[in-house]
Amino acid sequence: MPEPGNNAYYDVDVDVIVVGAGPIGLTTACALGHHGVQFRLFEEKPKPKPYSRANNVWARPQELLDSIGVRAALAEKSYLIEKQTVLLDGRPLDQVPLDQVRSPFPKVFYSGQDVIETTLSEQVAKTGGAVERGKKVVDIQPDEHGVSVTVVPLNGDGEPDGQAEHLRCRYLVGADGDKGGVRKAVGLDFEMQERFEGRANRSIDAKLTWRRPTDSDQLWFFVYHNGFAGVMPVWGGYHRIFFLEDDTGMPDRDPTLEEMQQHAREVTGDETLTLSDPVWFSHNRFQYGVAPHYAAGRVFLAGDAGHHTLPIGGQGMNAGMTDGIGLAWRLAMALEGSAGDAVLGSYDGERHGQHADLSDNQATGMRRLVYRNRAEDLALDVAGKVVPDLGSKLFGSNDLQQLSVGYRKSLLSEDHLVGLRELLRSDAPHAGDRAPDAKVTAADGKTLGLFTYIYNPDGRSWGWSLLAFDGRQAEVRADLLAAVEAAAPWDFIRPRLVLAAPADPDIGHGELTVLSDFDEGAHAAYGLDGLPALILVRPDGHIAFRGPANRPELLKAYCEKVFAALGRPA
Repeated sequence: MPEPGNNAYYDVDVDVIVVGAGPIGLTTACALGHHGVQFRLFEEKPKPKPYSRANNVWARPQELLDSIGVRAALAEKSYLIEKQTVLLDGRPLDQVPLDQVRSPFPKVFYSGQDVIETTLSEQVAKTGGAVERGKKVVDIQPDEHGVSVTVVPLNGDGEPDGQAEHLRCRYLVGADGDKGGVRKAVGLDFEMQERFEGRANRSIDAKLTWRRPTDSDQLWFFVYHNGFAGVMPVWGGYHRIFFLEDDTGMPDRDPTLEEMQQHAREVTGDETLTLSDPVWFSHNRFQYGVAPHYAAGRVFLAGDAGHHTLPIGGQGMNAGMTDGIGLAWRLAMALEGSAGDAVLGSYDGERHGQHADLSDNQATGMRRLVYRNRAEDLALDVAGKVVPDLGSKLFGSNDLQQLSVGYRKSLLSEDHLVGLRELLRSDAPHAGDRAPDAKVTAADGKTLGLFTYIYNPDGRSWGWSLLAFDGRQAEVRADLLAAVEAAAPWDFIRPRLVLAAPADPDIGHGELTVLSDFDEGAHAAYGLDGLPALILVRPDGHIAFRGPANRPELLKAYCEKVFAALGRPA
């Protein structure tokens, strides 16, 4: 192993090493490949597990997966869910239309983790990468300049077999799950929190027939005395049925097909319900915990490597995919020499903060579900008639689709438009929030969503987009052009003029992207009715900066603060 002072100490074999090839490690690798970053991806298991665990992908992660070019492949092997029905003691309590959200991808994916892993592995190969299975990372030594890593090959029994490989990388990503060793190696381990005493979960994936629809476009959830159950599609014509309930008298083993079928008939009230051809059984109890940070120097955590999630709401894998995609563009910028300290530094605060909030919300939802009494069930029955989206709130969130995830306190978020107007327009997205999509018309007359111009702008995979809104005031065009000039030193910032007032055909001399917003739909989506403004959007589609159109110096100061001087080494 090279020692400090030796030139080899500063040389690297590869830019990034990713540890763990589950859905999160694979997503991270796909994102790195999308940005042209060299990586190696190690997984100690010899092959993917042949059954499903996590199996759903919500709208916001789909937007991000689309931005790195892998969503379409996942969609080909996923069921698209439109609604979920919640029943209390066999009576309909709430029906939630899941696809009525403002996203290009409103329908939820339901597939299977094994299918997702296989599909993402194929996508990794298309980037020129590979999943190196049967290789275990046994030692991690980070320092100021990089990370030294020791990898050993394993035989079919999971024992070391062969010569160890000593590698050096600039950055390392731990995506090795809640039992992984990366977080422990860098002092980010955590203890599990609350155990939900007296409650256990039993699950089965099997073929299903019953008196309710078996169409793969909806989810069913059953709330009953001392329990909660779900029926959801799994790719290949199967359904997953689970029971989270009082464990009194429950054997401490995987359930049998006969036990699950009989209990399903009792809970659903359908004596005809039949299960067959089972492919997976499970029983478990629940705890949760979050690492104290998601970064330590040049080592980063993603997904369950830093968060033992609860299954409620199917949020864990989705949050981990967001981690991997959000980290990849930061690493690409840093390796290119374009990132100031805040770019990589913001990852920990943003993603650890999100996981901590998610953990708290999931725990609240879990307690609400598993420790109800009859009086609470009666209140729930009444609330179902008057409280909108009660079915979603039962899961500890009123935004299962994750579209409201934001980073207003991030090191990358700077807002100069907060004031009385914002109090009156509380729905306006602030710096740190997801930039909304909206229809605009290009110079060739085609109407497209703003996402077309935000993600991978002008072919720059980690490009930033400057949206310059005129507020239907033609006289501010000079201000908008001055803002474009202020951002010009950073060529990865791609400007777009969003004009509600009639456009001068010579504006920008054909060198700028000019988008017509004549009916001000985009202005309204950003809370900018009648307000000329500058909106800088990050590669992951979150607003980084908001400022008045006539203050381009504020934008320039932000860029000087956040972005590195050209050529700064990673």
